[in-house]
Amino acid sequence: MTVEVKAETMQVVEAPVKVVEVEAEKGVGEVECEKDESKAKMVEKSSSYREESNFLSDLKEHEKKALNELKTKLEETILGNTLFKKEDNKEAPKKSCNEGEKKEEEKPKEECEKEADKKEEKCEEEKKSEEKPDECEKPQETEGKEQEVEVDKDISIWGVPLLPSKGHEGTTVVLLKFLRAREFKVNDAFEMLKKTLQWRKDFKIDSILDEEFETDLSSAAYMSGIDRQGHPICYNIFGVLDNQEIYEKTLATEEKREQFLRWRVQLMEKGVQKLDFKPGGINSIVQINDLKNSPGPSKKDVRAAVNKAVSLLQDNYPEFAAKNIFINVPFWYFAFHSLLSPFLTQRTRSKLVFVRPSKVTETLLKYIPIQEIPIKYGGIKRENDFEFSASDGEVTEVVIKAGSTETIEIPTPEAGTTFIWDIIVLGWEVNYTEEFVPTDENSYTMIIHKEKKMRSDEEPVRRTFKNQAQGRIVLTVQNCSGKKKKLFYRYKVKKACF
Repeated sequence: MTVEVKAETMQVVEAPVKVVEVEAEKGVGEVECEKDESKAKMVEKSSSYREESNFLSDLKEHEKKALNELKTKLEETILGNTLFKKEDNKEAPKKSCNEGEKKEEEKPKEECEKEADKKEEKCEEEKKSEEKPDECEKPQETEGKEQEVEVDKDISIWGVPLLPSKGHEGTTVVLLKFLRAREFKVNDAFEMLKKTLQWRKDFKIDSILDEEFETDLSSAAYMSGIDRQGHPICYNIFGVLDNQEIYEKTLATEEKREQFLRWRVQLMEKGVQKLDFKPGGINSIVQINDLKNSPGPSKKDVRAAVNKAVSLLQDNYPEFAAKNIFINVPFWYFAFHSLLSPFLTQRTRSKLVFVRPSKVTETLLKYIPIQEIPIKYGGIKRENDFEFSASDGEVTEVVIKAGSTETIEIPTPEAGTTFIWDIIVLGWEVNYTEEFVPTDENSYTMIIHKEKKMRSDEEPVRRTFKNQAQGRIVLTVQNCSGKKKKLFYRYKVKKACF
């Protein structure tokens, strides 16, 4: 999806990342002195994308017209109290002489007529005496009239009021989601909204955030980090459900499958809470779908449970996916998608990305900063990281040409200081060394980590070092391959406490 929006309204949330290209044997000290913009610049957001604009001024004429029609239709429905389906009235029918009292003492027809005549005579007498002029008329006035029902004008969804006349800016954002999901067909969008509201009522969404589940399903799906534009990221790990032990705990029975469904909806609701529902704000989520070791055809109940969850989210959370990125995609999946693609709308196709196992990190970097990508996918984000927070440590990117060597120097001007750093080379296959070089020429260089050939499957290096003298930490990366490499590093300093 590539739709222009006003630059000043777009909220971009990302840690700064430098890009530095170096020649063979050039030190960091020299690189930092370079003023040439071609040598040092902020990393470009390749394959960047933006949400479709929710500003009225950016909508096309037919889109504005559809939005106004939907607002009018919704206003009338809410005020008319016909948004939700009416519950069946199970009140007992009124009894008559001929039907209601047959099970008790049956009264002859003549007796009923006599009683009716007596009541009429009594009413006539009371009217003439004018003692109670309205007593007989009141039941006749109210008879057949429906009891007035108080209209709920506070109907909302995701914390956004739906009554258009309230003028809430989030109402337009929500309604545009349903319109876009139905290609701006007003009636279809309205019916979709009604079904979603009814489903939320029946599913008891209002209480779902407070629910606790016996089984921990966080390994199957979880929210973690933000992309380059600030969208929350949700990871869906389908291969976890192929594990027999996890399967027994989560999907073995119908009751467990229903709990799995509620848990997945709860996770979606937690993600929605991170959104703005404002024009120009962050109003959708990036979905990362890991297909590695996904359940095969033999696990029909697993696939059925997953498909039900996916279908439910698609039906009730329209246009909530900024991107749907499928990683570790097997070859057959591409063939399947090519058959399915002609039946998808252009809006849907623009959000889909399919990635082979060998291109996972490279592709994710187009959308997500390296510090927000989990280690398992080639990034430097660690679970429960107590050293680096999202705002800690500026990440620097260095391009190392084939056959060249990159040297990174971290100055240590004060003794007794603790340094922590992360470093990773995409695809590794390089030689890596860590040293501490003291300022005093009479002191010896200290090997922090001797030279090692880093394999392609190595995780990022996280090291902690406390210097005992002034000097500098030197990290050396030698690229012996015939291809250029991308190196990322960051560090922070913990000063000594006295």
